[in-house]
Amino acid sequence: MSMVESVDAPDWEPWIAETGGRILDIREPWEWEKGTLPDSTLIPMGEIPGRLGELDADQALLVVCRSGGRSQQVALYLAMNGFTRVANMAGGMKALGLQE
Repeated sequence: MSMVESVDAPDWEPWIAETGGRILDIREPWEWEKGTLPDSTLIPMGEIPGRLGELDADQALLVVCRSGGRSQQVALYLAMNGFTRVANMAGGMKALGLQE
């Protein structure tokens, strides 16, 4: 079993509701400005290691990026660093039509 769940982009809302989770958007600020999901927290990928303390390791986290590649890497990194429930939004913001 993978340490990281995969959540299809259209299923992000039910996943958050079910888990009581938080959305972690790891895109760059210029990407974030093109649109994001409600109540998302922006921490760009390159800042994640230095900002782990801002995240609750016991809270479910749905990691989001443009197309799902970077978020998969960050989700795996978080899981390897003690985060108990981490998911990647498969297809990213592109799958929702919120970024080209």
